[in-house]
Amino acid sequence: MDTKPPPLLSVGEVAQRSGVAVSTLHFYEAKGLIASIRSRGNQRRFSRDILRRLAIIKVAQRLGVPLTEIIGLLKPVPAGKRPTAGDVREMIANWRIALQARIDGLILLRDNLDGCIGCGCLSLEDCPLRNPSDKLGAGRQGAVLLNCDGARDPTG
Repeated sequence: MDTKPPPLLSVGEVAQRSGVAVSTLHFYEAKGLIASIRSRGNQRRFSRDILRRLAIIKVAQRLGVPLTEIIGLLKPVPAGKRPTAGDVREMIANWRIALQARIDGLILLRDNLDGCIGCGCLSLEDCPLRNPSDKLGAGRQGAVLLNCDGARDPTG
């Protein structure tokens, strides 16, 4: 007797096998991280490779990578597409770059944290973590901090 698994999984089966809540799967789909197809009854169905993609997303989140970065890092392998070996190599190369930048930032934080203990304000004029070399004082006014691209800084 041949008991071949079904080619598509229901949203409940994906949730059970991945440990990700159904509502989270819906959220990920809305954000473009994952994709489903619809059955004739308009029910979500997922290809089996969704489980690997979800594992990658959850590991990245556990490492503190925000969803916006995860979306960018998964871009070479669009949701719903089975990755080729080349796709995986490209994704890994992009992840290595992003993870190294994160590691470098954490090392900088660790090495400069002692100067901020007890400061309370992270130095309005020169904080090696938030305002190195008083970059924020040059050409900026008011309490609104801006990123290089002009967007509001969510940490400010």
